[in-house]
Amino acid sequence: MDTFLTVLFVIVLVLAAVLALLYFLGSKAQKKQAAQQEMMEAMAQTVNILIIDKKKMKIQDAGMPKQVYDSMPKYMRWVKMPVVKAKVGPRVMTFLCDAPVFDLIPVKQEVKATISGLYITKVKGLRGAVLTAPKKKSFFDRFKKDSKSAEKTAKDKKKN
Repeated sequence: MDTFLTVLFVIVLVLAAVLALLYFLGSKAQKKQAAQQEMMEAMAQTVNILIIDKKKMKIQDAGMPKQVYDSMPKYMRWVKMPVVKAKVGPRVMTFLCDAPVFDLIPVKQEVKATISGLYITKVKGLRGAVLTAPKKKSFFDRFKKDSKSAEKTAKDKKKN
């Protein structure tokens, strides 16, 4: 019985140490993120861009400058990131963006984007219109027939 209490005490002590370590690391990461966010907001510019294409791809396949690839953490080099190819003035450039912003970006349209370096932080319609993300289809919606295609096949059968 005495060894059971000792083992239980050691486990509780280790768990308390792990929780304390996670708390301090989390608060340090939160401060670092706040500082980076302030820096990005200070560097932000609003420009009109024409979206050519958007994809989720690895940084090495996206055609980003070598400096960007070298500055990425090792674990992020193999992760697929939201990449946007856009025309800014006469130049075609490749940008990174947040996942929620990536969903809002319309392809082959001109938008007002807030850009901080090679990073798109906000997107608005060209004339101030609010962009909304298109509704994503669920897994089962892929198998349902559209009402238009059902009507079309019905008309084709009547003609034959």
